[in-house]
Amino acid sequence: MAIPRGLVLPERTSLARSTLIRMGVRIAVIIALSTLFSYLHIFNSFRKEALLQMEQSVRERSQREQAIFLLAEDNHTVLKKALEERIRFWNTQDPAPRFDSLFVRLPDGSTRNIPQGFDGTKVPGVIVPRDVPLTDSVRRRILAAYEVVSQYGPAFEVRFTNTGVLLPEGVLVGYWPEGATWFQDVEASFSFLPMEYLTRSLPENNPRREPVWTGIFEDTTSKTWMVTLATPLDIDGQHAATLTHDVLLDELMLRTIGDHLPGAYNFLVRDDGQLIAHPTVKMESGMGPYTIPAALGLPEGTAANEGTPEQRAHLSGVFERVKSRQPGQRVLEVPEFGEYIAMERLKGPGWTFVTVLPEHIVASAAIEASRYVLVFGLVSLLLELGIMSWVLRLQITRPLLTFTQASHKLEQGDFDVTLDIWREDELGQLARAFHQMAGEIQRREEALRQANEGLEQRVEERTQELKEAHRKLVETALQVGRAEIATNVLHNVGNVLSSVLISVMLAKERLTGLKLENVERVASLLEEHQADLSAFIRGDRRGQTALPFLNQLGKNLQSERKEIQLLLNDVTRHTEHIGAIVNLQQRYARTSHHLNEQVDLRALVDDALRINQAALGRHRVKVERILSDIPSVLTEKHKVLLILVNLISNAKYALDAVPEEERRLIVRIEQQVPGGQVHIEVKDNGVGIAPELLTRIFQHGFTTRQEGHGFGLHSSALAAQELGGSLRVHSNGPGQGASFILELPANAEPQGGQPHA
Repeated sequence: MAIPRGLVLPERTSLARSTLIRMGVRIAVIIALSTLFSYLHIFNSFRKEALLQMEQSVRERSQREQAIFLLAEDNHTVLKKALEERIRFWNTQDPAPRFDSLFVRLPDGSTRNIPQGFDGTKVPGVIVPRDVPLTDSVRRRILAAYEVVSQYGPAFEVRFTNTGVLLPEGVLVGYWPEGATWFQDVEASFSFLPMEYLTRSLPENNPRREPVWTGIFEDTTSKTWMVTLATPLDIDGQHAATLTHDVLLDELMLRTIGDHLPGAYNFLVRDDGQLIAHPTVKMESGMGPYTIPAALGLPEGTAANEGTPEQRAHLSGVFERVKSRQPGQRVLEVPEFGEYIAMERLKGPGWTFVTVLPEHIVASAAIEASRYVLVFGLVSLLLELGIMSWVLRLQITRPLLTFTQASHKLEQGDFDVTLDIWREDELGQLARAFHQMAGEIQRREEALRQANEGLEQRVEERTQELKEAHRKLVETALQVGRAEIATNVLHNVGNVLSSVLISVMLAKERLTGLKLENVERVASLLEEHQADLSAFIRGDRRGQTALPFLNQLGKNLQSERKEIQLLLNDVTRHTEHIGAIVNLQQRYARTSHHLNEQVDLRALVDDALRINQAALGRHRVKVERILSDIPSVLTEKHKVLLILVNLISNAKYALDAVPEEERRLIVRIEQQVPGGQVHIEVKDNGVGIAPELLTRIFQHGFTTRQEGHGFGLHSSALAAQELGGSLRVHSNGPGQGASFILELPANAEPQGGQPHA
């Protein structure tokens, strides 16, 4: 016997090459996975370290940057106490002598410091606009503010550009060495009433009467950005004055933009989106502050400092994430922008210091570290492949060449092969096994030669046996099919015959109920008085009732005739249905051809209910129809009718255990999607079905009724499958009723399959 060529060992060069390639690929995969895992590990480590560093940085920066604002609030605490004491002191004094020695009303109507000898770098300046009346209360508060600012202003000037007191009437007392001449140069009509630091300190805008910080603004004189702290002072429930400090922001802005973590950038923002400092949004002189929500919808090129729409959208997205952070949350990941953000709120003005780190900064560092792992792995791979190539040639390729030559000898029928069977490794074991295989092949080839001689005769005998078994199997299948068809015919015909019997019995009861003997009595009575019939009808009480009786009798006979005709029509229709069932089942038995027609399902449901009408009425079942207006369906009419009759009949029996006044049957037709499947649901509130029986309800021969035979639901489910649809059941358990749903396609095509529950 020759060895198939598919079993010959590969050539030396292809075996070595394929082995090296496979091992190289495996090692390369391991190196790639190691590099990937190394990158992920390094990236996560760098990410954790970067987020920790960002959190620590914003915490330290916020503590450092908020110091000036907390100092301003502390200063105002001291100023507020001192000013209140001086106002209460002057409320007991006459302010006129002291006031007239310091201030004078000028020709423009304003009241200011006496110009002679006034030095704004040493003493506070005062401006009373011309529209402000100088009452004694105003004069006393001006003197008190002048003394307090004179005392504390020079000391605070080291950290704050100015110190001021603003009266709610619009009077300003301030120490501002850099604007020493401003109090003498400002217009007499200048009004402080619209200023934010005054309006935000009014009781209606600041009911808690606490220090408030204004938005940033540009000083028109020095062209520098600043923010003002305004602290209201109330005396005896009245707003007496507002203390102010201006804090310069230039250094804070420069530190925010220039002092940042490697690869990151910082920005300062107020809760309403007003930017304090940002590396790409420049605070241009004369342009006013930049507010993120207001700038988001501006078209490109509106202002030089607005940025592109993409930049504004990015800044708005980051700001929204900052606003929506959870309390106490300092670090967030923004995957839609590929960034990490860390934030910390500055005490005082309530600004938020934000650091943004692009994710690619962390990823690039991780990639750089992973590159070394990859290079080292590739060098190791090349070295390993060189060693493996030498070992394969020496230890495997040469011995395998000997096996190849031996296999060629076996292929040619030469069983005399010589191999090195004394090696102690796996190749030695293979050589010994090869020798044994050659001897076994030689023995089996002889045995096969002898067995082939009688093989044809045995095959012929076995073929005849199989043909006979196949013939018997076909006959058995035909008998089983005829039995199932006969069973379905008996079951369905039995259902319709019950309705026929009921209709005949009702017709018989109607005929029996006709009291025709009364007609005979009236006829006899009229015949007796035939000679004097007119006098009998007018004068005799019996004659007077005869004609009304005959009239009413005629009406009753007409009514009864209609009822009997309806019952006989039902008998005719039921009889036709019996014939249709028989024809249908005969068609099943002799052919698989389907006769489809356009069917009005609502009319078909009415026919099914009419077939079961007598039984439903006898069982006191209330029927509710919910029949949607749907187009006709292309299907087999009598198959659908067979299914519906079975379902309604089963529902009737399921309601026997329910009190008569509660028995309810619902028949619903709906099409959820135009052109989609049509659902016909038969639902009752009867005994229900246990969950463990739902999977068996459609099995052949399974039934829950003592007198049932288990054919109806099984045949109905098979018929639904053949119509291209399905029949399924739902029940919440015993006592909860059951719902059987017949699903039909809008244009049914014959199919095979099994029912499902």
